[in-house]
Amino acid sequence: MTFGSGDELRARLDGIARIDADHLEVTDADRLRNELIDELVFDAVFHDDAAMRDACRWVIWSASQELGCGSASIHELYLARGREEFDVTEFTVPAVTVRASAYLTARQAFAAARERDAGTVIFEIAKSEMAYTDQRPAEYTAVILAAAIRERWPGPVFLQGDHFQFNVKNWEADADKEMSGLRDLTREAVEAGFLNIDIDSSTLVDLSRPTVPEQQLVNADNTAQLTQLIRSLQPDGVTISIGGEIGEVGKANSTEEELRAYLDEYHRRLGDDLAGISKISVQTGTSHGGVPLPDGSIAEVSIDFDTLRRLSTVARREYGLAGCVQHGASTLPDDAFHHFPATGTAEIHLATGFQNILYDRGGLPDELRDEMMAWCSANCEGERKATETEEQFLYKTRKRALGPFKRQLWTLSTDAATEVGAHLRDKFGLLFDELGIAGTRSLVDRYVTPPALPRPLPAALGGTRREVVTAGASVFENDPSGE
Repeated sequence: MTFGSGDELRARLDGIARIDADHLEVTDADRLRNELIDELVFDAVFHDDAAMRDACRWVIWSASQELGCGSASIHELYLARGREEFDVTEFTVPAVTVRASAYLTARQAFAAARERDAGTVIFEIAKSEMAYTDQRPAEYTAVILAAAIRERWPGPVFLQGDHFQFNVKNWEADADKEMSGLRDLTREAVEAGFLNIDIDSSTLVDLSRPTVPEQQLVNADNTAQLTQLIRSLQPDGVTISIGGEIGEVGKANSTEEELRAYLDEYHRRLGDDLAGISKISVQTGTSHGGVPLPDGSIAEVSIDFDTLRRLSTVARREYGLAGCVQHGASTLPDDAFHHFPATGTAEIHLATGFQNILYDRGGLPDELRDEMMAWCSANCEGERKATETEEQFLYKTRKRALGPFKRQLWTLSTDAATEVGAHLRDKFGLLFDELGIAGTRSLVDRYVTPPALPRPLPAALGGTRREVVTAGASVFENDPSGE
């Protein structure tokens, strides 16, 4: 805990920023970045007092607005991609999930992108990841925006809710309750500043139905319903970028017939008055997190790049979308990534590979790693399969230790953080180069303007805004991982 009260926080802002009514004016950006932002973001995550967490998050949000690195939607750039106003084979947008050592990791991503004058980077977190990493949307927003401020990010930040996914068992037990939970999560995310949301009802595709349109019916309908909700919640002057999904990751590869059936039904149910989705996720042969072998290494996969090319072309030229989205890709070999831009893939989701760097590449203290693995053995035994080796079990479950050990991973020693950070930055740089996003800042500047989204002054700083109380993470514990 850094700030004992709102008055202490106001005093700490002296000479750096000043509060006038509900507005924060940054008077010394360098001091904010070099002297204060680390303290602000730590308290935004770990302060014992919810009101003080809210106050620190307000300062970070307001400062990002002032400095031109506020939250924004990538919708207009994606529609321009759908119109093929630029060469769609030049780059694929990386959507980076920050699961652990969140501030350190996000800083490396911003730094690597800024070195390349890249603007097309999305920071996302899935519904399931919010639970096991202990990061609700408001916290995640504060951390990513603080990292942008710290790294002098010169433009809009794209925050995305990934895999807002329907659970099959919950849906079959009580469809209304499951939909209500997704609606609540959507409201929470938009309130937190997520202006990009991926709806995933592909889990409810019913392959027992006799025709493809019937198989995709519930998927299309649920996506249309949540699109309508998002459009009712989005701030004035903002069109939130929305994604849909037709093939559950890890299952059979998607087809053009499925794509058309889903999109045709989706647009029928949505109507002509609302903006629809801007991209669509498909299955091409990957799985979330990769498939661990008995020795703990990851099995090689074969991605159907022809499917990505064909479906992305249909999505753009027949429906005006940016193209297809690839999930479950961060554990692929490094030499696979340059194929995604060449096939016109719009977006690629990257998560587990960064988690693996933390655990396996060096920097994480051995004693901390051992403690985390012991926690998995003690708390995740119910997920163990009789056919698994110990290495497979720990690889599969170690993501669940990230939340319980969040503070330890955040407060690594300087030497450990430097080593982990260097590995992460190298990986981000390699991926960004392979995905071709160097120089995309000009496209972001052309199509995206960070919206002015002021927030009321929080109670701890003398205002009336209070922290929004949301559902506990346990609501989402049983959902599959996102990437």
